[in-house]
Amino acid sequence: MSDATPTMSRLIKALQGLPGIGARTAERLAFYLMNAPEAEAAELSAAITEMRSRLTECSICFNRGDADPCALCSDPARDRTVLCVVETSRDVARIEETGLFRGLYHVLKGHLAPLDGIGPEQLTLEALTRRTKEQGIKEVILATNPTLESDATALEVVERLRPLGVRLTRLARGLPMGGTLEFVNRGVLTDALQGRQELK
Repeated sequence: MSDATPTMSRLIKALQGLPGIGARTAERLAFYLMNAPEAEAAELSAAITEMRSRLTECSICFNRGDADPCALCSDPARDRTVLCVVETSRDVARIEETGLFRGLYHVLKGHLAPLDGIGPEQLTLEALTRRTKEQGIKEVILATNPTLESDATALEVVERLRPLGVRLTRLARGLPMGGTLEFVNRGVLTDALQGRQELK
């Protein structure tokens, strides 16, 4: 940004560090904020500051929320015998958006990535095992992402929990609604074929 001031360049660089924000989008956002009403810019700044200062990690499920325990773990209406294992807090939000799942969650805080120095000790696997054993969990749903690293993580979870006799299930995989075979990658198509169901 040769024509941007040092202050603007700093903001553009910071915005560009956000996921999915490229150089052009970061520049547009920065110039929008520069010309935005003072109240709008102040509200954005205050919301970010409050989010960073107030959000805390739930000591039970490791989700991020406004309290510990989080609202989901504290909800007496949730089914406390079913546990959905996800990688991140964002995954919790996505599943909650469906309105279909009424059990509890366990956030692994990532997936195994040995090349990045992330092994079982960096995840919440030990807490998951202890929680499953001590809290009367009957079913654990693995809702990890369909990647090699996440599959390895799911396998690690299965190896730890299988001796406990708990029911282990995994989210179904297959063709997306509205998609066409032409644009489906090999992994998704393989999962769809292997997970095919008999027509009734």
